[in-house]
Amino acid sequence: MTRMTQQSRASSPHHPILLLSLGHACVDVYQGAVAALVPFFVSERAYGYAAASGIVLAASLLSSVVQPLFGALTDKWAMPWLLPVSALTGGAGVALSGVSGSYALTLAAVAVSGIGVAAYHPESARVARNASRGSHTAMSWFSLGGNLGFAAAPLLVAAVVATGGLHATPLLAVPAVVGAALCAAALRAVAASAPAGGGPAAGRADADEQRDDWASFAKLSAAIVCRSVVFVGLSAFISLYARQRTGGGDVAGTAALFLLYLGGAAGTLAGGRLADRYGRVRVVRWSYGLTVFAVAGLVLVPGPLLFVFTALTSAVLYVPFSLHVTLGQDYLPRRVGTAGGVTLGLTISIGGLASPVIGALADATSLRTALTPLIALPALGLLFLLPLREPGTTPLSAGDRRSKPATTRT
Repeated sequence: MTRMTQQSRASSPHHPILLLSLGHACVDVYQGAVAALVPFFVSERAYGYAAASGIVLAASLLSSVVQPLFGALTDKWAMPWLLPVSALTGGAGVALSGVSGSYALTLAAVAVSGIGVAAYHPESARVARNASRGSHTAMSWFSLGGNLGFAAAPLLVAAVVATGGLHATPLLAVPAVVGAALCAAALRAVAASAPAGGGPAAGRADADEQRDDWASFAKLSAAIVCRSVVFVGLSAFISLYARQRTGGGDVAGTAALFLLYLGGAAGTLAGGRLADRYGRVRVVRWSYGLTVFAVAGLVLVPGPLLFVFTALTSAVLYVPFSLHVTLGQDYLPRRVGTAGGVTLGLTISIGGLASPVIGALADATSLRTALTPLIALPALGLLFLLPLREPGTTPLSAGDRRSKPATTRT
């Protein structure tokens, strides 16, 4: 099948990728919802920066531990039922997070949500990879769903919690129910569109003949951790920072978080198309380099320009998002589930571990001072990326990569 045919299938309204993308949006609402709830916990319960960032940590800590476990399990057995079940679990945790005034129960609720999100991503990445049939653009559409879910989260949380307070969080379970239904429909569509003689079993048989490149995968994962610390740190504190830097109150905070999530939609789609033309590794390196300047503008430039740099930061942070996943899967062709669990989960969740450090530093100094170190992290990530090459190529084939991007294994 040619790339043009693959892309036209991915654009079709009946293609399974569309259903998978919509289901992904409903699940990732709950990753964005935790950060969106932080300002309300601060205002209604008088949490400090460190306590508020602990909520973000609770959502990501268990996720970081169990997501590779789910990835390893999906390497051994196909577990498509995880998609609807994990959607419901992720929604249940966030829905219960505002019901009790207890800090411990709030942490437990968002931790349950984190487990649900962790269970979803490795299997959904495997299913989406099979449905995309090697198209970077199709995988970027799947990742786009997650970006839209992130972007919708602050608006949804603001609409619900600003009206009814934290005790209205059970209404936030609605996307989980919709997402579970979409995931079930997507799985039926994937099964119906699977080519004869193909499917996961055939993919695993092909992968058995390939070698895992753990060294390249480790460098890629280290770079993703750097990106993750930047994104999670900004997600946790951009609302509060925008209020301080612009004087716009709750509206400014919600707008900044919305831009941080929405800009990723454009970045994700651009990443897939650029990778089809220039190659994944080159595009990922470009994006990390540009992120240094974008984050510097966000942290250091005062006033309304903060919103411009927030949107730019979001876009360049998300250009490599779907490319991380497919690169990781191609570096570990025999462990696609593990690769998805790490690139979509563990490395991203580790970013949540830095949130309490940022919060504690902000309590001791200022929020601007605490966010300033984030400028250097994309540059560190770029250093990890410099030795990488496209999977399936050798260092001597650099000229070929410039003229013809490597194709993605399925």
